[in-house]
Amino acid sequence: MKKGASSIEVKKLNRNRVFRYLNSRERTSMPDIAEALGMSGPTVLQIIRELKELQIAQEVGEFRSTGGRKAKAIASVRNACYAIGLDITRNHLSLVLTDLSEKVLKHTRIREPFVCGEAYFRKIGALLECFVDENQVPRQKVTGVGLSIPGIVDGEGNISYSHTLDLEHVEGSRFVKYISYPCTMLNDANAAVIAECSGADVPRSMVYLSLSNSVGGAVVFRQNSSAEGILDMQDSIFQKIYMGDNQRAGEFGHIEIHPEGLACYCGKRGCLDVYCSALRLAELTDGNLGRFFEEMEAGNSKWRNVWEEYLDHLVLAVDNLRMCFDGDVVLGGYVGSYMENYIDEIRARCARRNIFGHTGEYVRACRYQIEASALGAAICQIEKYIDEILDFPSINFQRKPAKIKKA
Repeated sequence: MKKGASSIEVKKLNRNRVFRYLNSRERTSMPDIAEALGMSGPTVLQIIRELKELQIAQEVGEFRSTGGRKAKAIASVRNACYAIGLDITRNHLSLVLTDLSEKVLKHTRIREPFVCGEAYFRKIGALLECFVDENQVPRQKVTGVGLSIPGIVDGEGNISYSHTLDLEHVEGSRFVKYISYPCTMLNDANAAVIAECSGADVPRSMVYLSLSNSVGGAVVFRQNSSAEGILDMQDSIFQKIYMGDNQRAGEFGHIEIHPEGLACYCGKRGCLDVYCSALRLAELTDGNLGRFFEEMEAGNSKWRNVWEEYLDHLVLAVDNLRMCFDGDVVLGGYVGSYMENYIDEIRARCARRNIFGHTGEYVRACRYQIEASALGAAICQIEKYIDEILDFPSINFQRKPAKIKKA
């Protein structure tokens, strides 16, 4: 809490903390909320009343008695709003639907090669409307659309640079011209780490290493952890991502792991991107990454040797990230979605390099193997909805429909 905070700011903060705690659980009770957040019972009671009036909290039964009155079970109204995430890659469009649960409700992936032109952007709008119709989502409940792209997105929602999409200095408004909902555009790795950090089990500070057709990543700084897993509950995860001075933090693909090594598209030599992108493996099986792992597991010794070499480079990079940030390292992206079966081997290799504790437990595979970036982009819109609907000093108001705005 900031010193000198006004009573209005305190009310906003407390309401936000209570709802975020409530929304992170299937159901809870007012005594549990008060104990977890260190609030008084009357304060929690008043906030729950306000949340009910906003129709984003509800009673869902009672808990068993522990000797006194049965505590009422409280839950968030998960379908109070929806958000859609759209992940744009070189050859595909992925769409994800979520609600206040911040979980994947529906998803689809469509082959659609990227072309920076009106026809492509018009198709995005049409596919989005079809997705809404197919899943019978009330349009008035769609709070917004998050767009994830493999590139650097500046603070104004414009694309500074994308090697994957062959873009440079392109206005984000072009992408959302045919979308009739509020839109936000963000980098794919930042979107994926938002998904990684969603849910009740909030992770600690972490480095997210995205191993897709290009290598990137994101850094999340969290503080004030507790046994209850409550971490700065008044802020959304997006506020915890370190963006850097120029919105370019997490460009791990251009760390040089082998000076004077193989040439990278950026102009340098020996970059991590050259050695650990998904293309390094998929190019051996006609672009089919899944087939690479299938054939390797079936006994293809050539592919196994390639994989061993890949892990050598990867572990070198992971160890360097651990030395820099002293936090968990999460392996995500296309290759990260296959890492669960190999995580013990990776941890053993990392342990041999780790000069502090000789353990590799700090590295793990990503939680979301399917459409992590699309989900994270959608969650970004859910987080905005939570912040906006709770950003009132009192509940004596009529909420106006959100204005349609572009990135």
